Amino acid sequence: MPEMPEVQGLVDFLGERATGRVITRASVSAIAALKTFDPPITALQGATITGAARHGKFIDLALGDQLHLVVHLAKAGWLRWYENLPTTLIKPGKSPIALRIALDDGSGFDLTEAGTKKSLAVSVVRDPLDVPGIARLGPDPLDPAFTREAFAAVLAGRRTQIKGLLRDQGLISGIGNAYSDEILHAAKMSPYAPAANLDDADVDRLYEAMQTTLRTAIDEAAGKPPADLKDTKRSGFRVHARRGQACPVCADEVRSVFFADRSLEYCPTCQTGGKVLADRRLSRLLK
Repeated sequence: MPEMPEVQGLVDFLGERATGRVITRASVSAIAALKTFDPPITALQGATITGAARHGKFIDLALGDQLHLVVHLAKAGWLRWYENLPTTLIKPGKSPIALRIALDDGSGFDLTEAGTKKSLAVSVVRDPLDVPGIARLGPDPLDPAFTREAFAAVLAGRRTQIKGLLRDQGLISGIGNAYSDEILHAAKMSPYAPAANLDDADVDRLYEAMQTTLRTAIDEAAGKPPADLKDTKRSGFRVHARRGQACPVCADEVRSVFFADRSLEYCPTCQTGGKVLADRRLSRLLK
């Protein structure tokens, strides 16, 4: 799933490449992806892109002062950019393309989604806060106002396991499965540690790991075209998606815990005092 660093990379690319361009055509080929009807999708035609912004994992293209094209790429969505947009006809139900945007200089982009479970969401709104997912977002972890003290306040009193808390978009926006694994590894913390049990030193370490991990990933994504962002993301991982490989810090084997629709990865030596965490599908979680 694209998370904050990749989404920021896409936003930066679109802000630089598409700002000032006029949308000449917006073609929806997956009607289920379109989550709004007023304004209609046809309102995009003739609109000038005036900027790009990120809200958590949402991409927000501003179109003048009255319109926004907001996209959530969900688990398997992506943005495919073309300097010369293909002219081939998109057949609904026969292509991974959900939306095609054509621009006045011949360039444009497709929003695509792989797999059979379709969750990519496209909204045309007058205000980004009209998108329920944006309205519910917690603070951005890289916002200067999100200080160590603000982070501690989010953690205070919550019995939620820290892995789940980091992924909760209503508490902290933009972090998903991959970067929560990476943050917890950098902080040398078990993914099952209850947030309320963290002491001041734990909070300091976790906050610093969150800031450093996300800023480093954003720096790595900067200036990359959309086609390169996925590989850039994967190349920076220390534990996520590296099951069975050696931890780059201690050389222990990176392990996984599997869930119904995802897994988490961690290093026993770095994070759990050498304990191998039980598979949630089979037995009680280890703390």
